[in-house]
Amino acid sequence: MTDFLLEIGTEEIPARMIAAAQAELLRRISDLLARERLAASGPITGFGTPRRLAVLATGVPSSQSDVTEQINGPAASVAFKDGQPTPAAHAFAKKAGVDISQLERVTTPKGEYLSAKVTKRGRSAAEILSDSLAKELASIYWPKNMYWRKTNERFVRPVRWLVAMLDGEVIPVEFGGIRAGSESRGHRILSPRTVEVPRAGEAYVQALQGARVLGRTEREHQVRKALDAATRAIPGARWREDAALLDTVVNLTEWPSAILGTFDREFLELPEEVLVTVMRDHQKYFAVEDTKGKLLPHFLAVLNTDGDPEGLIRHGNERVLRARFNDARFFWQTDQKHPLRERVSWLKNVTFQKDLGSYYEKTLRVQRLCSWITEPLRQSGVAIRPGVVHKAACLAKTDLTTELVKEFTELQGIVGGLYAGVQELDKGMPNATRQLIAQTIYDQYKPASAEAAVPRTVEGGVLSIADKADTIAGMFALGLQPTGSKDPFALRRQANGIVKTIAEHKLSLGLAQLLSLARETYKGGADESKFKTEVEYSEAIRAFFRERLEFYLREQLGFAYDVVNAVLAAGADDVVDAVARAGAVSGVRGSSDFASIAIAFKRIKNILRQAHETGKQIAAVPQRDLLQEDAEKQLWTEVQEIAQSVAGLGQAREYSRALAEISRIRPAVDAFFDKVMVMVENEQLRANRLALLQTLLQEFSTIADFSEIVTEGKQ
Repeated sequence: MTDFLLEIGTEEIPARMIAAAQAELLRRISDLLARERLAASGPITGFGTPRRLAVLATGVPSSQSDVTEQINGPAASVAFKDGQPTPAAHAFAKKAGVDISQLERVTTPKGEYLSAKVTKRGRSAAEILSDSLAKELASIYWPKNMYWRKTNERFVRPVRWLVAMLDGEVIPVEFGGIRAGSESRGHRILSPRTVEVPRAGEAYVQALQGARVLGRTEREHQVRKALDAATRAIPGARWREDAALLDTVVNLTEWPSAILGTFDREFLELPEEVLVTVMRDHQKYFAVEDTKGKLLPHFLAVLNTDGDPEGLIRHGNERVLRARFNDARFFWQTDQKHPLRERVSWLKNVTFQKDLGSYYEKTLRVQRLCSWITEPLRQSGVAIRPGVVHKAACLAKTDLTTELVKEFTELQGIVGGLYAGVQELDKGMPNATRQLIAQTIYDQYKPASAEAAVPRTVEGGVLSIADKADTIAGMFALGLQPTGSKDPFALRRQANGIVKTIAEHKLSLGLAQLLSLARETYKGGADESKFKTEVEYSEAIRAFFRERLEFYLREQLGFAYDVVNAVLAAGADDVVDAVARAGAVSGVRGSSDFASIAIAFKRIKNILRQAHETGKQIAAVPQRDLLQEDAEKQLWTEVQEIAQSVAGLGQAREYSRALAEISRIRPAVDAFFDKVMVMVENEQLRANRLALLQTLLQEFSTIADFSEIVTEGKQ
């Protein structure tokens, strides 16, 4: 067994691309080794920094094992004539690489044939890897590629060195005009010399550490230690945890350290969101806060070097941040000269989508949609203020015209909320109302991801839903729905946001009606000549949101796949109802009664399907006078009784009690299948019994399609 190493060294790779590329390279090498019968007996790990991607595999066989296989040749009647081998037999023996005396006769269903045992010699690992590694490197997906040598060669950044080794032996590989060797490179500043790798495995990691290059886990640990140490200079301070920023700075460094900087306290007059965005998104700085979470006039910068003893880097970072904060303050003050209410008409000059009009038109559509959503919610008892939603929808997109958002696009929506909180929206408007409107505008883009929080208020939830539904409806009407992994308008994320917001605010909104109303708002405005038909639109939307609801139930709430399938088969339009039904079904899924009912429902569906396929008649409803056996009479009696109880509990959404009621029918169902023959010769009797089963299936499948539940094996 040998250790294998592959390292490709490049110019600095963008931080956001490293993790995905490292994972893909690791997968490709693992698949290659398994495919070529060189599967590693030990761990296969990755090693990625801004200047390199590497894979290390432990316990790789030095060569493939020999494989003996039986291959069949021509028919014996063709291979031999009068007991003598024919040219066909000689040709087969030559192809198999054996003497003609070693050929065997085997009997197959088609007759007697010649056969030979062929031993295929295994190739060496070095030979296989030499032939395959360049192809695997070239196949890595990058969001953007560069051409720097030949027009048919491309990679994310120019390749500068390549290491490919089995133990201490170099594998002859060439990629990007670079031949593989045993020399890597250290930290660009701290150890710019080449690094001799004595052999694959741990020796590689140690060699890089000696050249001031750390692995991903070690870099994160060092960044955290450095941030903690720098923050201790300020009593009672802590650095603000930011997982995304931490991941970025780790992938920007090979030997990280941290410095503490300071900015003028007067900048703290700006909203915290603005300051943190400038520090995090534009400068990759960590914010510093006190024990109560209040921002302090300090920042932390992570360096790709071992320190800043003379303070030159700190001074430069402070100067740059001061300029950025001055810009933000200037934009804030300039924007106040034109309050949000004046900016509504400016939206006529801001394009939403070339075929869907301007943001002014979108604002009018979202306002109408908010009104259509709000009124039924209010009538159903939801505590919501329609006026707040209407005003927030009117002003929601106005911050697109502000200088602050033009400079810091990440603050879209947030700036609108901040401005609404400090500006006069209407004369005489109470401050509490203005703050609620501001909060609604602030939250309009929430949730930003599947893990993020939904809008804090019902008003914010309604605006968020309406805004996202308008975008989805317009794009689907144009036929611009997501395909495969491509989703340029982030429609999946927005649909996930709608589902999550409805679920967490427990809003009684049907998805089909919501998107139908959203489509309705486009009539008479957008370029409808480019729209798909209503039927195409409805079918695409229904399938899309069923997929998103399935994602929410499975990936975010953690329900088993068969529970989700069963629940959605019974209805996928009411999100809150689907969540409640999934919870109830999941709660009883492991019981013996429920398992028995699931098996019975599978059997019933199979019987009814076969009846349809063979053209057997099924009565519209069961006739009492055609029920002959005691077991079928008892089943019909209990179906009627229990179905009524289940319907009442279902209307009250007491699904756990409804499922308990359904489980009562198990003995009657078991007795029916034990004692009653459904597919009898008597056509009338058979049609009546099929109707009984069909009624049973229909009455008790409103909560879930129990036939979808897996009753055997692990889930």
